[in-house]
Amino acid sequence: MKGTPDAVVVGAGPNGLAAALRLAAAGLSVRVVERGDRAGGGLRTEEVTLPGYRHDICSTVHPMAAAAPFFREFDLASRGVRLLQPDINFAHPLDGGRAALSFDSLEQTAAGLGADAAAYRRLFGPLLRHADEITDFFLTSAFRRLPPPHGLLGIAGFGLQGLPSVGWLARRYFDDDAAKALIAGAAAHGMLDLTRPLTAALGMFLGMLSHHHGWPLIEGGSQVLADAMVAALEQQGGEVVTGHEVTDLREFDGVPAVLLDTSPGAFVAMAGNRLNPGYRRWVQRYTHGPGVFKIDWALSEPVPWTNPDVRRAGTVHVAGTMEETIAGEAAPAHGRLSDRPYVLAVQPTVVDPSRAPKAGHVFWAYVHVPHGSTVDMTDVIEAQVERFAPGFRDTILARHTMHAGQMEHWNPNDVGGDISNGEPSLRQMLARPVPRWNTYKTPVLGTYLASAATPPGPAVHGQCGDNAAQVALREVFGVRHAPPLRPAPPA
Repeated sequence: MKGTPDAVVVGAGPNGLAAALRLAAAGLSVRVVERGDRAGGGLRTEEVTLPGYRHDICSTVHPMAAAAPFFREFDLASRGVRLLQPDINFAHPLDGGRAALSFDSLEQTAAGLGADAAAYRRLFGPLLRHADEITDFFLTSAFRRLPPPHGLLGIAGFGLQGLPSVGWLARRYFDDDAAKALIAGAAAHGMLDLTRPLTAALGMFLGMLSHHHGWPLIEGGSQVLADAMVAALEQQGGEVVTGHEVTDLREFDGVPAVLLDTSPGAFVAMAGNRLNPGYRRWVQRYTHGPGVFKIDWALSEPVPWTNPDVRRAGTVHVAGTMEETIAGEAAPAHGRLSDRPYVLAVQPTVVDPSRAPKAGHVFWAYVHVPHGSTVDMTDVIEAQVERFAPGFRDTILARHTMHAGQMEHWNPNDVGGDISNGEPSLRQMLARPVPRWNTYKTPVLGTYLASAATPPGPAVHGQCGDNAAQVALREVFGVRHAPPLRPAPPA
């Protein structure tokens, strides 16, 4: 591409690429500028342990990519992106060889919860009947208008039940440890103190997706999705420039629209004196949550979980009871480390043997730690896994670790190791990153935030970028209705 493009997107993560694809669908010339040597952001896949062992650096499991409106329209299958569904979406091992299991089937999941089976159906049955309406309402900018009448009751019910803490919700519905642990483990993906409001919504939403579109992994690694998005953009005349760090927005003077898949702080730094003091103060108040300490392992055999069903799960929440999960998440939220943390683990080769040489396996896990922590949590994580999988350490061929500071170095949007690009608290989900009606629009003319620091927040759904692109199309180019994404060319 020669000359000045119609739009520039800074950051080639899933939101930046989604924004670029929506703009390109309108016939605009689009350039994406990426600091790293490869597009992808949270979708990067690399060999960080041994040759032939492919590890996803951040995101591996993609319930949102399967369910989100943007990716449904993008049509992953037509782009060569194959979603693999494990037999069990997620498992939560308990002491004594027990485990709570979440299947695609609501009935199968409920049947494994004993006395809590009816209560589980009562909680998730109504959500599943309105799953598409709930998903589309909260992931798109539709929350700024009334929902459709046919989905109003389901959306309202989800919203009201989701406001309290997940502990309150679990105690209201369930009596036994298994069901309580299952929903608390899902809620802990939000990296919040689980005694806080809105954590019930996190557990409900992710639990609902398990029974709706599942918790799939991408065959070959998450990088496959990023590469497919880049290929689609290039087929439309767009381009991705890697290895270029943007430090000053004046670099794009003369470009009608600039969209930023960055942290709010990075935007402030790039804008310099072009920002008014009020907006700058609001960004200074924006809170980043706990960080993560992550380990990638190359293994000689699958993880030897005591409960054989856990060996069939794509995702494993290693934390014990709900009370232990809540305690484990309270520690990093209050600046402390836990010696029995909530460990979020994924075993990709359960469904995708292509990620490792024959007979080998990849496995990763992370724990939430205080913001910016550089403490090595290797022994703590491996001890927690050994608690439910004795002999695990004997299967390790190699490991690669990253503390919170190293996570930020890998992806600057992970400020202090916060992979959510801002705490997903109730306040910051309603006003993200600043309390403005149009949170994507910035005070710099023609410049928009398009990252997970805008609604609907973290996860690989592309909606932050898509929503921002639709705002830019209306305000800068006068395109009132978002053009449909262009289909993949014939094979």
